[in-house]
Amino acid sequence: MSSLLRFQARIGQRTLLLTTAALPLTGWAVHATVLIKQNAAKDRDPLTGLLRRDAYTARGRRLLARHGDKVTVVMVDADHFKQINDGMGHEAGDTVLAAFGVRLTAWAGPRASIGRLGGDEFGVVLELPASRLEQRLAQLVRMLHTPVVLEDGRAVDVAASVGAATPASVGSHDLSLLQRAADAALYGGKHSGRAVVASPAHTTVATVNGRRAGRPGTAVWGRAA
Repeated sequence: MSSLLRFQARIGQRTLLLTTAALPLTGWAVHATVLIKQNAAKDRDPLTGLLRRDAYTARGRRLLARHGDKVTVVMVDADHFKQINDGMGHEAGDTVLAAFGVRLTAWAGPRASIGRLGGDEFGVVLELPASRLEQRLAQLVRMLHTPVVLEDGRAVDVAASVGAATPASVGSHDLSLLQRAADAALYGGKHSGRAVVASPAHTTVATVNGRRAGRPGTAVWGRAA
């Protein structure tokens, strides 16, 4: 065999070896990408695109650890949602929930932890200084009371109850405690059309039917019912 042919043969073998070696690496790269996407999908609610409870909780705790007293925990519960589902159909209900997800994301921003915690219950953990709390909560109430337009052009009147808690307002940086207090404040102002900010008393409110009932005498911001 001539030297040229031997050289071409060596090149061919090397190319084959490199190509063969690259195939598993390419396969693993694709597999890893798929796994990352699957794990990300597991962390997201398929209807709203918001975080599921575990992912929401983990991110919320990181925000509290990083920003401390500047963090606000907000609980949101859709008002009269069963009437929408029963009266207009589940597709309309799904559209309303998806719209709430979009509005919460627009309101809280990309750095917040925003989760769908139940059927029509949402939680938000975000950096929100006390100096802007009143203004931002009132803005959220307005957004959640804006009618949702369905694909067929019908407009659905919607509303939501909102409760909030801050480390300063309840005296704790524990996410679970802040959520319970915000939830209690939410139910204290249920159907009022206003956001209610928790006080230390909301951390000790007894549960009613598995949910915490609010107490009067707390700050409320938003619009009249």
